[in-house]
Amino acid sequence: MSLIVPPDHPRYYSLLYRERIVEKAKEGVVVLQGLIAHGRGEAFDYMMGERTTPAALKAEKAAVALLKLAKHPVISVNGNLAALVPREIVMLSKALNAPLEVNLFYRSEERAKRIADLLKAHGAEEVLWKPDAEIEGLSSERRKVTRRGIASADVVLVALEDGDRTEALKRVGKKVIAIDLNPFSRTARMADITIVDNVIRAIPNMIKFAEEMSEEECKRTLEDFDNSLNLRESAKYLKEWVQRMIEEL
Repeated sequence: MSLIVPPDHPRYYSLLYRERIVEKAKEGVVVLQGLIAHGRGEAFDYMMGERTTPAALKAEKAAVALLKLAKHPVISVNGNLAALVPREIVMLSKALNAPLEVNLFYRSEERAKRIADLLKAHGAEEVLWKPDAEIEGLSSERRKVTRRGIASADVVLVALEDGDRTEALKRVGKKVIAIDLNPFSRTARMADITIVDNVIRAIPNMIKFAEEMSEEECKRTLEDFDNSLNLRESAKYLKEWVQRMIEEL
């Protein structure tokens, strides 16, 4: 039986989304290893104050700018992302005219179809999930992609990602936008734009930017963005939080 989360609980949203991802694990959308990954992300989010920092918001705006200026942007979806923000990821896809593609480390055809069906149930008209191409230099199941999606994309948005595929995508000339709560991960450090934020906040923020930003604003935003500097700013928030907690002991 799922936990009924009291609305007045101080960490209401964290518990609510934790229940959501557990429920989707029972349905076969999320694998058990995904629960571990979610818990790791929760730890970093806790140290960020469970909020979108100014650095994260700046990265979200830059990410939308890059996606809007891309010739063929693609949003890569795994089980955790589909479980947490299915409606929002479909909305972002439509706002950016960016196809959705299911890409999984723990892949099975049945699981990929479940994720595609979940996205369609939340309004997606099409979801790419049957691979017919591969990413060179990658041996995991993530190498399996579609020609109409990731294989031909110039910009790929990846969330809750592993570093191997980010590295492989970069190696074949694609721009990578990562959403990763750990600013020290290989994914975060290798991506062209790294959003250090929880997807439950990042995706809605990106939808808003996608609906508002003009082409000229997109160009100016990218000119002013430095991913290394932004990552350092994100890391400073973690450092400052730890320092405050030490002082309160």
